[in-house]
Amino acid sequence: MKAIVAIVIVGIVAYNSVYFRKLDEHKASGVAKEFDAIGYAKTFWEKKLPQRLDSAIELGVLKEMLSTDPGNAFAQHSHALGIGNLRYFLVKETGVVTNVGSDDIRLDKGVKVATEFIFGNSVRDASGLVNVNEFTNTMDFNNVSAEINKIIREQVLPPFKASVKKESKVKVIGAIELNKEHLDLSDIEIIPVQLELVDTENAGN
Repeated sequence: MKAIVAIVIVGIVAYNSVYFRKLDEHKASGVAKEFDAIGYAKTFWEKKLPQRLDSAIELGVLKEMLSTDPGNAFAQHSHALGIGNLRYFLVKETGVVTNVGSDDIRLDKGVKVATEFIFGNSVRDASGLVNVNEFTNTMDFNNVSAEINKIIREQVLPPFKASVKKESKVKVIGAIELNKEHLDLSDIEIIPVQLELVDTENAGN
């Protein structure tokens, strides 16, 4: 009899010590923890970034500042996540297209606008709107950049590339990357956020 009681007690203890959870609940909890990079980038693009575009500095003004007082130019207008030399600026420029290439367009202001290879963290970091402390790992953080770049490739560039031609007048707002210690203003590339063809006939109206 004692043996039977002991077996029953052991069985009860063993049953209560095991935690049973429905498979559906387990799967659901795993999904809830996944970071939604697509949703984050969409919110960034549609709700946060547009408010920041008005603060983009004229590229010509920035280049003048960088020539005369680079320290102040970087302090006032650049953003960066780390302590390295790379800094990111949100800029705007208007110019006439001098060349339409397979990878970019060239403007008469001595600047090129990327139209094919959109990668890196320039737009994310130039905005100053994304805080690395919001993320639990670097993969999620970098996936935000990947999704922002995808939006540019799929939404911004196709209609522009279908219409732009040599001698078109273009307005662009976008991000540039500059090295603080090895500053080179001779071949600036803008990663576009907005691209607009200007109607030269009505530009003065």
